Amino acid sequence: MKLVNDIAEAYAKRFSSPLDTVLQEVEDYTMQHHPHAHMLSGHVQGKVLEMISCMIQPVNILEIGTFTGFSALCLSKGLRPGGALHTIELREEDAATAKKYFEKAGAENIHLHIGNALEVIPSLKKEWDLVFIDADKVNYVNYYELVLPMVKPGGFILADNVFFHGEVLEAEIKGKNAKAIQAFNEHVAADKRIDSVLLTVRDGLMLIKKI
Repeated sequence: MKLVNDIAEAYAKRFSSPLDTVLQEVEDYTMQHHPHAHMLSGHVQGKVLEMISCMIQPVNILEIGTFTGFSALCLSKGLRPGGALHTIELREEDAATAKKYFEKAGAENIHLHIGNALEVIPSLKKEWDLVFIDADKVNYVNYYELVLPMVKPGGFILADNVFFHGEVLEAEIKGKNAKAIQAFNEHVAADKRIDSVLLTVRDGLMLIKKI
């Protein structure tokens, strides 16, 4: 199911501030060379992530799922002086690509961890102002439950792909990833510890505030 009208997306991009040089390079490289380029947040969502981070002005950001580094670079723009973003990537090849662009951007406040996020997260021992979940969909509920106690009161969680390419909108939801996302959305909706809103940006972006 096609969620975003191409003409509307191009119009939104036209009237959004341009990406900086490194972010544009990450986007271009990923779109041209990565077999799963559709996983990239892209220009418009990238600016949304940047703006949300700038509004929150976090000290500590956690990103679950680095991919090629685009979203981490966007989110890091809102960090307070002395703040840090920790990002976790399972795939070594994607981590190497991200590391290259972090270094090119001079982003010394981004710390890249390679490994299973369910194992890495408990070792970080941080209180998070902002968490971005954008990794394997079957573990979204697990990631959420793992990080929520580590999010400070009034802190935020963002979860990407909560429409899962429109599959959760179908009369019958098929496939393990779509079913996992539907379960996550229902889990969040029933959680009395948070407030949430599902934003119709790109493939769906869930914004969650810990009460």
